[in-house]
Amino acid sequence: MSRTALRICPLCEATCGLVLTVDDGKVTGARGDRDDVFSKGFVCPKGAAFPEVDSDPDRLRTPLVRVDGELREATWEEAFDAVAAGLRGAVDRYGPHAVGVVLGNPNVHTMAGALYPPLLIGGLGTHSVFTASTVDQMPKHVSSGLLFGDANRIPVPDLDRTDHLLLIGANPLESNGSLCTAPDFPGRLKTLKARGGTLTVVDPRRTRTARLADRHLAVRPGTDALLLAAIARTLFDEDLVDLGAAAPHLQGVAELSDALADFTPEAVAGACDVDAGVIRVLARELAAAPTAAVYARIGSCTVPHGTLASWLVDVLNALTGNLDRPGGALFPQAATDRTPRPAGPGHGFALGRWHSRVSRHPEAKGELPLSSLAEEIDTPTEDGTPVRAVVTVGANPVLSAPDGDRLDRALASLDFMVSVDPYLNETSRHAHVVLPPPPPAQSPHHDFAFNTLAVRNQVRYTRPAVPLEPGRMAETEILARLVLAATGMHGADPSAVDDLVIRQTLGKAVREEHSPVHGRDPKELAGLLTGDNGPERRLDMMLRLGPYGDGFGAAPDGLTLEKLLAHPHGIDLGPLRPRLPQPLKTRSGKVELLPGPIAADLPRLRAALRERPDGLVLVGRRHLRSNNSWLHNVPALTGGTNRCTLHVHPDDADRLGVRDGQPVRVEGAGGEVTVPAEVTDAVRRGVVSLPHGWGHDRPGTRTRHASANPGVNVNQLLDGSLLDPLSGNAVLNGFPVEVAPVRAEEPESVTALT
Repeated sequence: MSRTALRICPLCEATCGLVLTVDDGKVTGARGDRDDVFSKGFVCPKGAAFPEVDSDPDRLRTPLVRVDGELREATWEEAFDAVAAGLRGAVDRYGPHAVGVVLGNPNVHTMAGALYPPLLIGGLGTHSVFTASTVDQMPKHVSSGLLFGDANRIPVPDLDRTDHLLLIGANPLESNGSLCTAPDFPGRLKTLKARGGTLTVVDPRRTRTARLADRHLAVRPGTDALLLAAIARTLFDEDLVDLGAAAPHLQGVAELSDALADFTPEAVAGACDVDAGVIRVLARELAAAPTAAVYARIGSCTVPHGTLASWLVDVLNALTGNLDRPGGALFPQAATDRTPRPAGPGHGFALGRWHSRVSRHPEAKGELPLSSLAEEIDTPTEDGTPVRAVVTVGANPVLSAPDGDRLDRALASLDFMVSVDPYLNETSRHAHVVLPPPPPAQSPHHDFAFNTLAVRNQVRYTRPAVPLEPGRMAETEILARLVLAATGMHGADPSAVDDLVIRQTLGKAVREEHSPVHGRDPKELAGLLTGDNGPERRLDMMLRLGPYGDGFGAAPDGLTLEKLLAHPHGIDLGPLRPRLPQPLKTRSGKVELLPGPIAADLPRLRAALRERPDGLVLVGRRHLRSNNSWLHNVPALTGGTNRCTLHVHPDDADRLGVRDGQPVRVEGAGGEVTVPAEVTDAVRRGVVSLPHGWGHDRPGTRTRHASANPGVNVNQLLDGSLLDPLSGNAVLNGFPVEVAPVRAEEPESVTALT
């Protein structure tokens, strides 16, 4: 029998609503939900391929446990017995920091991934935490923490109302947006232009987004911070600074002007390869626009000055009066945000509360650089014990971190490893236990993280579209049991984890004077929660305590889980609105425009004024039908333009003797790869481009389609030493490489260490 079911798409940050067709318990079709309050029917190729993703035959169905060196199918009881013995044994033998936790990008796309990993990390008491953030967006978290006192308080461009958008190092027509949750990002940009707005794109590649722009600047990779600093300098020099309504909440404007004195357009033009006059025009246009927003993403984060570039984005929004302004950049307010506290000074944001053991990288947002994971495992020191056990949740760092070959060897040396992953991939193949979550159609969905980055306030929740298959275990239960096993409570009912969180959260809420439940009985409040299980009861609690909630009856028309379930296409909570100073948690209670760590890093940026690369540098690129390494096993999402090739400008190809389609050898500090060349003027001279997430050629995996079309791992060109020092983010863009054609007599090895 055929029926339909609603599901929020978990395959990228756009979070589009889907209508799934279900036949005999199997998802057979997917289309956009026209009644969805946020996406209004938009769907991209990834969402349309939801049935193929959901039914991939290579998804693991049962746990795997390593016996005599081989992974074999096991019961859930056997698997968690092995997890409890392995993790607790490592903690007892070496201490908590010898257990590393690695969280991958897919983790943030699930309800379970938001609710349980913080409990796992806290329960273990480990400082050895590594996530995909430090090969992606950590600079934005750090700059937001320093500016606003909260690393998760990130302003987003008000796409639907802005008159002028300056977009840097982002390609939302391919990525669907990032750190800016916006279904139909391409349509929103076209609407911006249709209403007379201006779109400027800064990118070394002529991407699909750049082709849509009114102006495209092919900047030299890695110089975004210099360009932004020069725009800010021009605003000061030409008396164009207008702080607008945010002025009372800003601190350090005069000091900022002095700090940027050296970054004139003329000073940065040579390094950026952008004419000084063009830079001044960019500044004047930003200042003159009725409303404007500056937005930058991964191309500006994964570079040596990623944190400075991220900081300068918000500096420009502030200096032009567009911070916290409709049509500018505003702070979203998610339905599950904590109860808004009164405005005032907070605890602020600190870096370097602890350091990595080997290279002494400072902690940022509770994390160490993913680039340092291999050395934390394989390098003994007198100061501390190496990582001897690892928990990965939806992570494939062998492909996503620099120097995957070294990490591959390091993981093989561990005493114990457990992976929560639906696939046996390049990383999970090393695990002693693999715990496979069910397909997405069998899981509930609420976007805890992405709603804090959404361009319109709204709330949506979808229950599982189909019931769990026999033998499957819900991902929420898998992670709850993992928390119990890791914290010495193996065998307890997994509902105990949710019950504990509810008791602690309500106990704290009733003690807070600004809380809507101040002074009430937490046991009584817990009894009022609804939901079919612990995760739903926690969602109900967060909604009730949140900024739109009913406050457990204090605001009868407010949000509850029951009300949300009565609106299956979601509830629109309105456009973004000015919120300052309430979101600020800095010690001053103001936006601190020139934080100490930023000021201390500016001399490094001044030194970059003199840098001129004399060879080729490499940048990554996105594909619309891909998301890092985790969709390459779906035939519907590979092929066409989604191929692993090296883009080379025709002039560089002529100079190097490279022909279109010819295999070329690309060499970097960490190794070399051989890949087909694709000669195209979509990339500027002196720059080559290779996509991220490929390299599915290692033995012992069970991803047949990906292994048949492996591509090469671009991160093998890196040795892990290039980092943005403030955030620990890996430098994945703008690093030097050498490219040469492979001669007919030479072997075309895919990957080899230098």
